[in-house]
Amino acid sequence: MLNFNFSGKNVLITGASRGIGKAVATAFAQAGARVALHYHQQTKAAERVHQSLVGEGHILVQADLANPVAVEQMVNQAIAQLGHIDVLVNNAGIYQEHPLKEISYEDWQATWQQTISVNLLGAVNVSYCVAQQMIERHNGRIINVTSRGAFKGEPRATAYAASKAGLNAFSQSLALHLAPHNIFVTAVAPGWVATDMSQAILESPAGEAIRQQSPLNRVANPQEVAHTILFLASEGAEMLTGAILDVNGASYLRS
Repeated sequence: MLNFNFSGKNVLITGASRGIGKAVATAFAQAGARVALHYHQQTKAAERVHQSLVGEGHILVQADLANPVAVEQMVNQAIAQLGHIDVLVNNAGIYQEHPLKEISYEDWQATWQQTISVNLLGAVNVSYCVAQQMIERHNGRIINVTSRGAFKGEPRATAYAASKAGLNAFSQSLALHLAPHNIFVTAVAPGWVATDMSQAILESPAGEAIRQQSPLNRVANPQEVAHTILFLASEGAEMLTGAILDVNGASYLRS
């Protein structure tokens, strides 16, 4: 069994107030890391996560990831308080349904703009700001949380699927660019995960069909995604740079 040890490491996690981000923060803290928990509007939820973490030195940082200026300020704050960032986990994202034949042109444009601004450009800009100091230190890990939807498609949320596909391509391109600087970039593409956001649909009549998409007859829990992320951030996983790991219980297979 792998023994993750991140003592002395500093980790910045975006979207850490709930769901996968919360599980990732909890796992890194339990493994000895100091964690910077990013949030946007969920102040109380982020504070509860912060208070629940074992260890000392964890911090909260706030920013609207759709705002490039706020992103730079948030990263600078995290670096100022922690000293440096060893691991970046770009987890924050939004999901909005906007089926083409049911939505106005104006709402279509607005949803696409917001989704791309947060899910893709937000992660791109956080990566830029964090990578600058990683290059200076000649060390770092960047792990992007994408989605099965980037491969399978999201007919009612086309912007979401496109944003995650873009993040996959960005991850691979960045892995090539940063490898000479001893910085390793990977992506994790979960399928359905049992979080607060998915609870309603998983408990609805549609939930059983969703679980049956996997031969395991269940969806992932956030801790399983977190475990994969810690593995990618751990020593010995360097040769996985550029990889996109599916965490979907064989609900969607690709080769």
